[in-house]
Order: sequence, then structure tokens, then C-alpha cells
Amino acid sequence: MADVLDDFDSRPGSATSLLRTIIGAVFREFDGWLPTSVIVTAMCDLGVPEGQARTALTRVKAKGLLTAERRDGRPGYRLEDAALPMLQRGDRRIHEPRVMSDEGDRWCLIAFSIPETQRDARHQLRRRLSWIGAGTVTSALWVTPGFLRDEVVDIVQSLGLQTHVTLFTADEAFVGGAPSAALVAQWWDLDSIRDLHDGFLRRHATVLASVGADGLTPREAFTTWIRALDTWHPIPYLDPGLPPGLLPSDWPGNRSVPLFLALRDATAPLASAYIAGLIGDAA
Repeated sequence: MADVLDDFDSRPGSATSLLRTIIGAVFREFDGWLPTSVIVTAMCDLGVPEGQARTALTRVKAKGLLTAERRDGRPGYRLEDAALPMLQRGDRRIHEPRVMSDEGDRWCLIAFSIPETQRDARHQLRRRLSWIGAGTVTSALWVTPGFLRDEVVDIVQSLGLQTHVTLFTADEAFVGGAPSAALVAQWWDLDSIRDLHDGFLRRHATVLASVGADGLTPREAFTTWIRALDTWHPIPYLDPGLPPGLLPSDWPGNRSVPLFLALRDATAPLASAYIAGLIGDAA
């Protein structure tokens, strides 16, 4: 089976997106398998009706993430082996946030010339570069922080475009008459990235305060964690981690990243305990 790609067409908060978030956050802690009843209950806890939850299961199965499997007579779903690389990429992006420093960090430039006979591969290259937060200098020249070079190599190899793509590593990617910060604003849609950070802060800043004040039950911790993770998921992909000196001084990522990590630490362990309890109840 081909490598499973992350699904950026699933709108955060939708049934499919919430299920994919549960898959990434929970399945591997329980031997890659959960009873169907546990999955449906967890989805209902998040406000997804049972019918929509089962439809989402069908969709993610078709995407190659899960396969139906009975264990000890119980119907359930097992995580497909082919989905593991995608989940591992997500772990690195989501749980190990990286930001370029203003001094010393390098850039990766991606230049390509792909014949018209391979237009679909060219389209997929551009689409997948955008998924990892690459900036567009021209239609055939893109740029990312140097720490994303390995991800670029994986994309190029998976599309079979090694003979059409050249990568350069540079200490200084911004030259010419325009200020570097102005070029960054041309090459990345900073307004859209800002909106994602601001949206996360609006939805979840007060949640952390309530966690510290009152504590959460395992069920509350589960719903809080999954909703926060689902909202956060696109951000570390579309925000490449540009150096602070090239971003506005009020960049909201300076506040949203610590908030996300604090929410994770406060809720993820209890969320896992909640799923373990559901599994026990379903036995």
C-alpha cells in the first residue's frame, strides 16, 4: 500500500477531522486497535452523532488509515501500517515545534522544471510543498527553513521527480533591494497563518485557565484535548517556523505555541485514561 498522506481537506471540527485526530492521538497507545463502540462513544462525547461517527469511520477506512478487525469477538478498527509514517511526521510537527533563529539557521530552496507531460505530478508537488509550509518565490522556485529539507526530499522522491527538482541549501535566501520582512510577506500568506494562531488563542486560552482552577474529569480532559489538538493540527504545517526577526513583533505564534503545549501536558494523560476506561467497560 502507498504511503498515507495527511488530509488537509478535512475541516477542523468536522466528524472526519475529529476522528483523524483521535486516531493520531490515541490508537497507538492501545496496540493500534480500538473497539468500534469505544470509537463511537468517544465521537459522541465530542458532539458527533452516532450516524456521522460511523460515516467518518467509513471515510477514514477508505483513505487507508484503518481496517476493520475483530478481537476477542469484538468488532473494532486497527491502524494500518501504511498510516504510521504519516502519524510519525505529524508527531514531529505537532509535538516538537521548531522555529528558525535569526542567526545561523539555513534555508532550503526548491527549484523545479517539470514537463507538461507530468503536469499532475507538478500540481501534486506544489500542493504538497504548500502542505509543509513552503513559501512561493515563483511558480517554480519555493523556499522553506532548512530543517524541512528532509520532508522536501521525501515529497520529491514519493512523486518520482528527482530528475526534475534541484535543492539548494543557503545561509541567506533574501537578497536584493526589498527588506527581507517584506519578501517574507510576499512568499508566505502571513495573514492566513496569523488567523489560525488567533483562532486557536480565542478558542482555548480560557480553557487552560479553567483546567488549572477547577481540574477536569477524564472525560472532560479527553474532549478538551481532542478539540484543542484538532484546532491546532493545521498550524504547525502551514506555519513553517520563520525566524522572529522576519515576523511582526506581535506575532501570535509566540503565545499560541506555549498555550498548545501547556494544554497537552494538562489534558493528554487524563484523556488516555478515559479511553482506557471505555475499553475496560466495553470488555
